[in-house]
Amino acid sequence: MTTNPSAELLDNLLTATGQTTAVREEVRVWSMSGVERVTFPDGSTVIFKYAKKPFDSEDQALRLAHTLGVPVPQVHASAVLDGWLGMLMEDLGSSVREADDLDGVAAAVILHGSRTAPSLLVLDQNRLRTLPTRALEHLERLRKAHRWQDTDEVEDALDRIAQAAEARSAGATLEPFGWVHSEIHPTSLHIGERGWRLLDFARAFTGPGLLDLASWHGTIAPPHPVLLRVFLEQYVTAGGTPDALAPRGGVTAENWALGWHRMWAVEWFMEQSIRWINDPATDPAYIKAVGRHLTDVLHLLEI
Repeated sequence: MTTNPSAELLDNLLTATGQTTAVREEVRVWSMSGVERVTFPDGSTVIFKYAKKPFDSEDQALRLAHTLGVPVPQVHASAVLDGWLGMLMEDLGSSVREADDLDGVAAAVILHGSRTAPSLLVLDQNRLRTLPTRALEHLERLRKAHRWQDTDEVEDALDRIAQAAEARSAGATLEPFGWVHSEIHPTSLHIGERGWRLLDFARAFTGPGLLDLASWHGTIAPPHPVLLRVFLEQYVTAGGTPDALAPRGGVTAENWALGWHRMWAVEWFMEQSIRWINDPATDPAYIKAVGRHLTDVLHLLEI
């Protein structure tokens, strides 16, 4: 499908919830998903979120998180159409302030302390150490499509990481191992009048919780192991497992977390490039990001 079926999805959801008309207002929209505020005739509002594969099971993750006592927005109704998910969710309104580091560790401690879902993809040591190999497979497919041609440096870096991956992925299942949100950033924590809610569960999986902690400061700025070490110590102080500070794979906890988080991002960028977005016009930006991350991975994992 070239167009997204958001209008039809919304109609289905309105019917399911007994509403007939609603006014849509865009909050944030990009090629693979969108968030809108929907206002009903009585003045009440909900959030309408829609997303295409592979983001089409967020409703299940949110419902499960809610059941397990993780503070998340409530899902009122959801539907799937032509590979697109649509959800009507609780409108949390405006946030009262931005989330800070202590909010981040509090959210991570609660999420990591909840039992994991059998339905979530598992990223254990076996799966983790295949990330560079999987990225090389994406690269091969991209090159067969006459894309990513001048990327020998990317290939060389992935080869080196693949060779070191067995040793460096050790300790993947050390605690905290379980529910990983994968995108815990200050922007995915909503601090409202009635406390906080964790948003954006579209890429949740079962795996090393350190990847969540490494995601907090984002990947735009260069990795900052000292900053992450402080964050890990705050996490332990807030009730997270002391094992979060333990070295793994022959490197410090903070280097391991930042290195593998960036390797995880690289594999995802490359899969997105060939499979989900598949738009050659985005190649220069992706190649640049991948190259930068791979340089970081080699440095952080001491390869």
